[in-house]
Amino acid sequence: MSTAPQSQKVQIFDTTLRDGEQSAGVLFSAADKLEIARALAALGVDVIEAGFPAASPAEVAVVSCIARELRDVGVCALSRAVPADVEVAAQAIEHAHKPRIHVFINASDAQVVHQLHKSRQEVIELAQASVALAVARVGEVEFSPMDATRADPAFLAQLVRAALAAGAKVINIPDTVGFILPTQLCQLIAELYAAVPELLAATLSFHGQDDLGLATANALSAVGAGARQLEVTVNGIGERAGNTPLEEVVMALAVHGPRMGVHTDVHTRGIAPLSALVEARSGMRVASNKAIVGRNAFRHASGIHQDGVLKHRSTYEVIDPASIGHAHGTEIVLGKLSGRAGLASRAHALGYALGAAELGAAYALFQALADRKREIGDADVVALCERVRENPAGAGRDIVGAP
Repeated sequence: MSTAPQSQKVQIFDTTLRDGEQSAGVLFSAADKLEIARALAALGVDVIEAGFPAASPAEVAVVSCIARELRDVGVCALSRAVPADVEVAAQAIEHAHKPRIHVFINASDAQVVHQLHKSRQEVIELAQASVALAVARVGEVEFSPMDATRADPAFLAQLVRAALAAGAKVINIPDTVGFILPTQLCQLIAELYAAVPELLAATLSFHGQDDLGLATANALSAVGAGARQLEVTVNGIGERAGNTPLEEVVMALAVHGPRMGVHTDVHTRGIAPLSALVEARSGMRVASNKAIVGRNAFRHASGIHQDGVLKHRSTYEVIDPASIGHAHGTEIVLGKLSGRAGLASRAHALGYALGAAELGAAYALFQALADRKREIGDADVVALCERVRENPAGAGRDIVGAP
């Protein structure tokens, strides 16, 4: 992908295999995880969060398998700020070519008090000790103050400073419950940079949940505020309402990146096939109206829109479906809102070059049928065209019994 001379790279950190599997009802097998990991590596993501090794021996085994096989991508293991967790994570990725441990601990008062039952000072000490241990084991460590967007800004700054002092190279800002607004996120990041200047020497990351439908907007705002890593999942799967969708942020940056001065190294033509793979292995169906990878993302039903895209695709499509490896490309869906342009185009594709009179007659039949049928298929169009050819003078008037 060509980039502007001053363009900065935004790393794509994919957590489909870890946070994505936290979707209610999802259970990836070891074979599923390895297959998805291979596809993610081929797509060109920078880091794959392969799992949470402390969860079970099976998780250790699959993370270790991915770490051994994938050589051109970072492989990350998640760990609580607990020494035993860090040790298990380090063992699971010890054979990775580019290993990373992702240490997290609660940061908001709501979670520190009601879940962790620790004081703020204890949280800082646990974070610093765990990051230091992880650094001693693998070198590259990411730190996440969980629920950062609801944390006290002063305490958040203390936590981040402690993690950086212990050797963390990536500081992730998790919007754990999908709470923050894009403008508030920009302010939070600006204030954090001001409070912790040493953060400028690290990589700032953002992890968004989609509880309020703001994950993609927040991710782009984070990039605008200085983040150079985004944490995503394929199809946006994940806990509750899901995570920031890989396909949305990657394509949004493909469209707007040149103006923002950033780019990713993702091979976008692999997005649609990867989406289909994750849909099949997770059992979570992609909504038809889902941005980028939904079934209707490049399907046009309105006559005005059909007329536009038939004249020039860019009139009603902001990205080329071929750029994500979409199997069918732009589709004209014939129905009650379709106009003559859509019908004529489909008829021509099926081998019927209709003159003005024939098209008018066929369209009259078409409208009568469309009042009774949600979508008009190729067989219907063929039948309409054949009927007009057989009786060009009367077909337009006689619509009783139209196919």
